[in-house]
Amino acid sequence: MPYANLEPAVMGWVPASVRSSQSEVRHIAILLFDGFSLLGAGIVAEVFHMANELSSAKARAECTYDVRFLSVDGGNVACSSSVRVWTDGLDARHYGGFDALFVAGGKGADEAASDERIIEWVRRVHSKTTVVKSIAEGRKVLEAAGIAHAHEVHARCGAPMIHAVREEEASEAGDRYESMKGALLIVKRDLGLDVSRGVAERLMPGSAAKLVSLLGDSGAASAGDKIRAAARWLQDNCERPISVVDAAQVAAMSERNFLRRFKIEMGITPSDYLLQARLAVTCALLTDSELPVDKIARRSGMGNGDRLAKIFRKRLLISPTEYRMQSRRDSGS
Repeated sequence: MPYANLEPAVMGWVPASVRSSQSEVRHIAILLFDGFSLLGAGIVAEVFHMANELSSAKARAECTYDVRFLSVDGGNVACSSSVRVWTDGLDARHYGGFDALFVAGGKGADEAASDERIIEWVRRVHSKTTVVKSIAEGRKVLEAAGIAHAHEVHARCGAPMIHAVREEEASEAGDRYESMKGALLIVKRDLGLDVSRGVAERLMPGSAAKLVSLLGDSGAASAGDKIRAAARWLQDNCERPISVVDAAQVAAMSERNFLRRFKIEMGITPSDYLLQARLAVTCALLTDSELPVDKIARRSGMGNGDRLAKIFRKRLLISPTEYRMQSRRDSGS
């Protein structure tokens, strides 16, 4: 069962607002009931696990997936082939929602659909969850909660709306394919087309060609892919004297369209994204080097020591020197 580790060790203590430009955890939950399809639920977990492996090979991963199996009471849940899977129980802590919730049905889904306690949990979690999808009979639970036919689900942090889809009843092979599609679309949104195709090829060799139209590969990069490529370029070149205009050229967009699309795709403006990338580099240098603050400011693209001090005071409420002392004290070095 893959569990993600978001924090890059080199960064030491860095506020979440600074870390978010480096890597972000996406929380994925798979709700199981007795008799669920192991192929359907398993392929969803494997898609995100494989996406973690492929993205970790990059110098900077945009996000990492934390995948958890849930059930009503927790403990072991038996699938349709009697294999048991360990799960966490449902509780109020989940009301904050997930980035994606997959509801995997089975013979236990019929009983769950008439259990008001479960239905209320699903409704409350759904209101704070970006993507909700069913796997096979899991659709019965979503229908009972009144969300199986919702036109769109709540989106957080500027993420694009994704439709909650009723899955077709199918054979085990078809169920596996349908489940894989939903997970791959999330990976494509977060990490881009190349990673989603790579995941598909590893898990189901030859399937990427079948999924071309689904994944939106029309021979040209989508607007979202262009924005993510520009975001990676901003991160990779943040120590240089670059500007938002340069990034718009990388994305082959007008500056106005680039600013609008970037905020939609990434949840923040390009200027803030660039600043957070530079702050992350600055924090790492303050923690791991003995360079003076002024030299660190120049190396991280922040200009000079005075400007860096003003930004630190505004963003982190401490000076660069105080940050250096605190981060080293926290790390015990």
